[in-house]
Amino acid sequence: MSKAIMLQGTGSDVGKTVLVAGLCRLLANRGLTVRPFKPQNMSNNAAVADDGGEIGRAQWLQALACRTAPTVHMNPVLLKPQSESGSQVVMHGKVRGQAGGRDYQKMKPDLLAGVMESYRRLSAEADIVVVEGAGSPAEINLREGDIANMGFATRAKVPVLLVGDIDRGGVIASLVGTHAVLDETDRAAVHGFIINKFRGDVSLFDDGLAAITRFTGWRSFGVLPWLGDAARLPAEDSVVLERLAAGQDGGVRIAVPMPDRIANFDDLDPLAQEEGVEIVFVRPGERLPEDAVAIVIPGSKSTISDLVRFRENGWDRQIRAHVARGGHVVGICGGYQMLGRTVRDPLGIEGGPRETEGLGLLDTETEMAPEKRLENVTAHSPVFGVDVSGYEIHLGVTRGPDCARPALVAGGVPDGAVAVGGRVFGTYLHGLFDSGAFRAAWLQSIGAESSGSDHRAAVDAALDAIAEDMQRHVDIEGLLEVAGKAG
Repeated sequence: MSKAIMLQGTGSDVGKTVLVAGLCRLLANRGLTVRPFKPQNMSNNAAVADDGGEIGRAQWLQALACRTAPTVHMNPVLLKPQSESGSQVVMHGKVRGQAGGRDYQKMKPDLLAGVMESYRRLSAEADIVVVEGAGSPAEINLREGDIANMGFATRAKVPVLLVGDIDRGGVIASLVGTHAVLDETDRAAVHGFIINKFRGDVSLFDDGLAAITRFTGWRSFGVLPWLGDAARLPAEDSVVLERLAAGQDGGVRIAVPMPDRIANFDDLDPLAQEEGVEIVFVRPGERLPEDAVAIVIPGSKSTISDLVRFRENGWDRQIRAHVARGGHVVGICGGYQMLGRTVRDPLGIEGGPRETEGLGLLDTETEMAPEKRLENVTAHSPVFGVDVSGYEIHLGVTRGPDCARPALVAGGVPDGAVAVGGRVFGTYLHGLFDSGAFRAAWLQSIGAESSGSDHRAAVDAALDAIAEDMQRHVDIEGLLEVAGKAG
């Protein structure tokens, strides 16, 4: 087995994903063969791996950090929430079924075998595997049958470092408290901790580090400053939606309604990072701003349920009024489905209502189908005359007269639909704004300027910058020594 190290967190959104990505890039820059691994992920932000299945968007990013092709084995179990109590279960890139919380607990022993198979595959081809935990090992009510944190770490004999977020406060208590609730076996798997998101003079926290070590016996592997470059990376955890704000104040305003089951919201990142563009994320209960030049409706894991919520919020009327004023609307994936006249789910695949009226801005109808389309795509935009690349992850087939005016054409196959003189269009292609030429052409059409920069190159540069910060502030040699104890 190769070397391995696992970063677990004292809670969600402490920065595990970014630190794993940064560590992967740092080690890859040293010439090592590195592979990322997350046994279990829960996210509606997914990507298509090169071997054809879907994985968490974070593991796609971490594969990019390793400079290697993403595979389904980097995230063998992906849970995609569809309701308050149930998720779609994806195993090795393919849909395994739906499960509520209790049903999923019963599935875990079987899933663990698949997790271990994927880990062994990655270990066989890597010098080191960098593993990301999920949530927190302090959730001891979920410890039985765990495959995401200590259940995996102790089974695979992978040493663990705990990540604590000092920015949210209480980092000493969170680390010491985690030590207190872990049983003896799990506690022994932890070899130290990293403090993340520190602002100011780090020497002021020397006594804090000493206190954590005194209470736990764990050593510090470093204190990382606030990593500003992390803002240039795609966010995966839906926790960030609670505080999401992006773009440049005072620029051309683009409104983004945030449905309950929003998916792949990193589609908006390239727009948010453009100077002169202000992205306004609109939460349920809030009105869409009337001064917005364009509205982008993102993907959804439960299109019909989210359409019902659109009407409850009055967003359907507000979007139609926006178009009547001369505004632009883009629908991506589930957002594209919403733009049509009707969305039907006769087989109950989404687990909610079976049919609902759409926004009626496209003369199309969508019917959900059991087979999910998963594909990386390169296409051409007839409207703007430029090429674009991205990926498709969706259930459902959309048909109708407006499909005769496709938004994109890939290999001779039309995708999406265009209406209202080009001011309204929908497409199944995620990542279309990553392409600098397409983004520049669309922004110009709504009266905004664009750098036309390559978004993927900006992400790559951010990974290098984060790797450099980790080199300066984390005991990498000590970390590698601990990683050598794997197996």
